[in-house]
Amino acid sequence: MAVVETDGLSIAEAAVYTGLTADTLRYYERIGLVGPVPRDGDGRRRYDRDTLHWLETVLVLRDTGMPVREMVRYTRLARQGDATADERRGIMAEHLDRLREQEERVAKARRFVQTKIDVYDGVLKSCAPPPDEPGDRARP
Repeated sequence: MAVVETDGLSIAEAAVYTGLTADTLRYYERIGLVGPVPRDGDGRRRYDRDTLHWLETVLVLRDTGMPVREMVRYTRLARQGDATADERRGIMAEHLDRLREQEERVAKARRFVQTKIDVYDGVLKSCAPPPDEPGDRARP
């Protein structure tokens, strides 16, 4: 992601930057997953570097399948500082265990799909007409 100007990004710019919609950004702020987002003199949201960095963390957690409820819990603990490091570590350790289980399921599914492809390759090869032998063709 690009470097953010010191005055921050508008909500529209932050939406483009993160790939989230403006509605999702507002929702994340409303539920406490992000925020409070700093505002300019006119009361408009300005997504500063710290907020955008936190959104990057949220996006990684979301992409790995962490439930929103758990991300909110993690966020609240993070705001409390180092005193919650042990609990936050526990959240991440549990999430990593789930990711490992998911990886095992995906690896098993990938092996199954590859086996099917191999079977179909064999079927297609056995059904294919034999290659032309030199001299088998009628000469014009």
